[in-house]
Amino acid sequence: MVSQKPQAISGVSASLEVESMTVYPSVASTPIGKMLGQLLDSIPMTVCGIKLSHLLFGLPVGLATVPGFFQLRLFGERYTLTNRSVQRWKALGNSLIKQVPLTDIARVEIQQQPGQAFYTAADVYLVGRNGDTLLLLEGVSRADIFRETILKARDARIQTEAAMSMIQARKPA
Repeated sequence: MVSQKPQAISGVSASLEVESMTVYPSVASTPIGKMLGQLLDSIPMTVCGIKLSHLLFGLPVGLATVPGFFQLRLFGERYTLTNRSVQRWKALGNSLIKQVPLTDIARVEIQQQPGQAFYTAADVYLVGRNGDTLLLLEGVSRADIFRETILKARDARIQTEAAMSMIQARKPA
């Protein structure tokens, strides 16, 4: 019986692609969601620490966004970060739309569109070395956290590839 040496860190692999994180776009990725977000932030006056616009429009807007939420989950997209790439998939099934290798990403930029602040969401742009947008991830909740996770995964991928290159370049004694 041949035993296999366990990985140093569970779930980490230098040779296999492993999923790290998956996020779904929020309602803030849609034009209607952005419009409703702007409505909910339209009256800055507060009553007992709560924005007046939240008190006036919160329940009707909340009810109006429920169908959109389920539509996004069923027919929208999901964004997946692996140890090798960032991928855009159909929400249901295994239909890959686009993927960008982590090593191609020079910067990850966040742009919050009008109406996305209410949802604490923003658009995430993966930018290549030549300044072109490689992939746009719309309406990501807590985009700053996803951005940092992408950057850390990218740096780890680059360091792993550099280490593997050095190991392979060694000449046997």
